[in-house]
Amino acid sequence: MTTGEVLEIFGSLVSALKAYCAKLPTVVHLSMIPGGVKPTPEAIEAYEQTVYRFRTQSAPTPFRKLTDLFIESLEAFEAGKVLAAVQPLLAVLDHLERMQRDKEIQVAASEEKRFGDYRQALYKIMPGNQPELEGAGRGLSPT
Repeated sequence: MTTGEVLEIFGSLVSALKAYCAKLPTVVHLSMIPGGVKPTPEAIEAYEQTVYRFRTQSAPTPFRKLTDLFIESLEAFEAGKVLAAVQPLLAVLDHLERMQRDKEIQVAASEEKRFGDYRQALYKIMPGNQPELEGAGRGLSPT
């Protein structure tokens, strides 16, 4: 398994999360939907197949260490917990960058750009990426 193949699988998972988030309402009141909003069975099946493909292909490679993080993301996705699904994927990116720095894997220049693109896509899924009020988080301005 190559770094490019890992990034292809990773990109599939990020795409699945983005598609799921696009269907969610901007505000979900838990009193109205106590069980949360879960992905469709088809979306769950596709996510699961992607993780399974990674598991079967990564066994004899240094990437096998990432399996637990992908499974953690899958379990959160199945439950409809977006944030809990994003966190392990961010940890996968951190781990891949560490492996690159430690010379455990080879990463082409085009693949390095994908690291940043995927990280940015995951950050956009996280809440608070678009403050509703201009100047939010900057405190009171002196007048």
